[in-house]
Amino acid sequence: MSTGRAWKYGDNVNTDVIFPGKYTYTASGREEIARHALEDLDRAFVQGVRPGDVIVAGRNWGCGSSREQAATCLVYNGVYAVIAESFSRIFYRNAINNGLLAITCPAAVQAIQHGDEVTVDLATHTIQCSAGRFSFPAMTGSVRQIVEAGGLIEMVKQRLAQAG
Repeated sequence: MSTGRAWKYGDNVNTDVIFPGKYTYTASGREEIARHALEDLDRAFVQGVRPGDVIVAGRNWGCGSSREQAATCLVYNGVYAVIAESFSRIFYRNAINNGLLAITCPAAVQAIQHGDEVTVDLATHTIQCSAGRFSFPAMTGSVRQIVEAGGLIEMVKQRLAQAG
């Protein structure tokens, strides 16, 4: 379970807005990648985001290119989850592979306001905010294992360490 503040954005926020393409081949390291998160959409984000905060988004979050940094820049800033009406298929996969929860819950998106306190509970598959409690579909076992391990690479490292 995690509680954080909501950062709310609209529909069709693409990967170039989440992590500007001009940094794709020049930004290296966690801090530098984190510094450019959402800079063309919300200049206050990087200065104000705290570990456990959530992104709340409309339809088609993460559309556009397959840039992995669109997920990692959020992870590096401590974002716990993205709650959206829908996701681009590639962003969804990149998020999971990097340990970022990607939750589809249109009712919660409609109810949550920018700055609201939001609690995400994986055990009960619920999102709690001042407007109420909302259920979201349970993750499959493998997806949950990847997210809980901190991403696909971390899960593989853990399994290799256990086997070795």
